[in-house]
Amino acid sequence: MSTLKRFFQDTIIYGLATVLPRVMGIILVRLHTDALPREGYADVTAFYVGAAFLNIIFTLGLETAFFRFFAKSEHKEKVYSTTFIALTLSTIIAGILVFAGRHTIVDGLDIPISYFYYLLGIVLLDTLVVAPFAYLRARGKALQFTGIKMVNLAVFVGLNFFFLWAIPKFNMVFDWYDTQDLRTYIFIANLAASAITLLLILPQFFRVKLIFDKSIFKTLWQYGWPIMVAGLAYAVTAQLDKLFVNNISKEIGGAYAACYKLAVFMTIFIQAFRLGAEPFFFNQAKEKNAPTTYAIILKYFVIVGALGFVLITVFVDLIKNQLVNDSSYHIAMEIVPYILLANLFLGIYHNLAIWYKLTDQTKFGMYFSVLGAMVTVVINILLIPVVGFMAAAYAALAAYATMTVVSYLVGRSRYPIPYEIGRIAFYMMVAVVISFVSFYFFRENYLLSSILLGIFVMLVVILEKKQLSQLLRR
Repeated sequence: MSTLKRFFQDTIIYGLATVLPRVMGIILVRLHTDALPREGYADVTAFYVGAAFLNIIFTLGLETAFFRFFAKSEHKEKVYSTTFIALTLSTIIAGILVFAGRHTIVDGLDIPISYFYYLLGIVLLDTLVVAPFAYLRARGKALQFTGIKMVNLAVFVGLNFFFLWAIPKFNMVFDWYDTQDLRTYIFIANLAASAITLLLILPQFFRVKLIFDKSIFKTLWQYGWPIMVAGLAYAVTAQLDKLFVNNISKEIGGAYAACYKLAVFMTIFIQAFRLGAEPFFFNQAKEKNAPTTYAIILKYFVIVGALGFVLITVFVDLIKNQLVNDSSYHIAMEIVPYILLANLFLGIYHNLAIWYKLTDQTKFGMYFSVLGAMVTVVINILLIPVVGFMAAAYAALAAYATMTVVSYLVGRSRYPIPYEIGRIAFYMMVAVVISFVSFYFFRENYLLSSILLGIFVMLVVILEKKQLSQLLRR
């Protein structure tokens, strides 16, 4: 099997662990927005913003560090064992510190204190399984990894439907069921799913002899801490906009968060790609033609991503009624093209990030993420009073585009990769023009918009026909 074919195979398998949860997440958006008022959905969003930040802090950047050094180390079991022990101990310590600062966190997220305990429990359980899951991915155990993720999904989705749909639908009566606080049951479902996942992956805890190697940990930490800082800065870019918009009002915040979910298909593509790409990129680093392979992957990532961007924008009004049926949430629909394009830039940035990961210069990832966070905060603070919630969408696009361009410019001299920048820029430009023309001038004119979409596809086929034929023959 060729290198590229193996990459795409792994991406598809790992993609199942991402695509299915995201697809079910689409269904849950409908369930949650039907069951909760906009301010209630804003509270759920704030809860998961807090979870995103805490997950990054708890994992210390060691997951990516593990992939980097597991791939090239002659003592692979020691690398896993050291990572596992470090994350277990750091989880306990971080949990104690976060518990001590619970009132500050609750005030920052503007959620009840009772939600904090669910938040902490979920983050603790999810962090404990990071190292075992990374070990499965590094060893190529894609099916086992995906199987456990599917059980997690089934429990979470099943309990959501039981609590928010089945009980009200069939008029079930339980003394413990509180119809005034349905948000709690979303968190309970998540906690239960995380606990079952821990039980399922528990055998991996004892797969190797537990040895903590100080020198390995030092290497992992030196590589990983900039990734942790970069992750926190990235979380500011990706998540803080929801809190900024919540400050306008929770009703608007709930609508913004729900419409943001319409970009979930782009997020699915990017996340599936990352699950397959990160181990693949590291494993290919020693190959002579690695830079050429990375360049090909980026070009086709952009092609598929740009096609998805156009497709979703063209049919967004059909999609919105399936995902978010309550029309009161639709007041924030205008953010969708901007968030889609922002996420496409984010995917390109993740591709470009390979240069500083392979050269062990992860500090640059930190710099770029901090830059993106600064752009996010400044634009939100300056423009929200002027243009309202749209400022958050503009900020996301500006931040990810800035990170992408700067990463490319800095990386050219440090790890040259022959990216086809002209071709990539052309596809991006065509996709942007078609999408925004369709959204603002031919909204719901599906015939004309479909013709524009077809033109884009034909351009790709004409320009890439020769290379596609060569790749498929390998």
